[in-house]
Amino acid sequence: MKNLFLTTILMLAVIFNSNATNGETTPNKKVSISGAGATFPLPFYNLAFKTYQDKTGNSVTYGGIGSGGGIRSLKDKIVDFGGSDAYLSDKEMSEMPAAVIHIPTCMGAVVLAYNLPGVDNLKLTGEIVADIYMGKITKWNDSRITAINPGVNLPDKDMSPVYRSDGSGTTFVFSDYMTKISPEWAEKIGTGKSLKWPAGMAAKGNPGVAGVISQTVGSIGYVGSEYAFAMKIQFAQMKNAAGKFINPNTESISAAAKGDMPADTRTMITNSTAPDAYPISCFTWILLYKEQAYANRSLAQAEETLKLLDWMSDSEAQSMTSKVNYSPLPSKAVKNAKALLKSVTYNGKPIL
Repeated sequence: MKNLFLTTILMLAVIFNSNATNGETTPNKKVSISGAGATFPLPFYNLAFKTYQDKTGNSVTYGGIGSGGGIRSLKDKIVDFGGSDAYLSDKEMSEMPAAVIHIPTCMGAVVLAYNLPGVDNLKLTGEIVADIYMGKITKWNDSRITAINPGVNLPDKDMSPVYRSDGSGTTFVFSDYMTKISPEWAEKIGTGKSLKWPAGMAAKGNPGVAGVISQTVGSIGYVGSEYAFAMKIQFAQMKNAAGKFINPNTESISAAAKGDMPADTRTMITNSTAPDAYPISCFTWILLYKEQAYANRSLAQAEETLKLLDWMSDSEAQSMTSKVNYSPLPSKAVKNAKALLKSVTYNGKPIL
């Protein structure tokens, strides 16, 4: 009987050691997941990651350092994932250490926020905004602005445009729209996460831009819509491709996503032709390596990262988007996201 008992103990020890050497964890061991990047989706990520942490016990930390910083952190392999409102171009993809996939997490809008007491329901066009940032329109009562705002008492006051100082996916989305609208913008400024601005003042992150606008009468700047909502900053209705002046909301942002979506999800939806679409709408993404066995990552770390991202596209997480003024993913984006996650491997073997 004693020999049987010892044999049983030895067998259990062998099984335990085998599991340990395979990089597996006990069911009760929790994992810490870290990400960094875009400030645009930060309010949604804060809510979703806190909810997931409460559900699973796994800690999820996310640093809002801008899309450029998130991409650099992923490239340096110091985070589990990066957040970006700008998808990687083919050239940028080739410069990463390994293959990267893009997982869309929600939809949102970039608004033209402004500080002009007593002026509500302001209307703007992309062409006017382009000339504001190029220094051609410098007064709030410029004839081009008053012409599309009849009955609005616009003051004879200098404009102060605000832009992002850091590498920013919000800048990429905004400039992508402006490049489609203005040939002169396309030639002189272009599209990018960091740009050379002809006029205005700089601020870091969406919170920084929103803060400058809220404190500076006469200012105008592009910012993620949630920051304008949360800080109760005025923002303009924008003229869309159909000629309608549109406010950003769940319906108008979702309308911009109508149409096909590539399997890799890398697409811009600014200046949508949908009649009720808000023209500066966008997806935002989480970026991660397709092969997860790198930088001494364990299988458990890779598994828990993918479980988090898979949950982010499920109904529980997506239902939270509207609570913080974002829009949920359309079904085609969810389908593509889940297919991409199933392609992720650890030592060449699928994780999910």
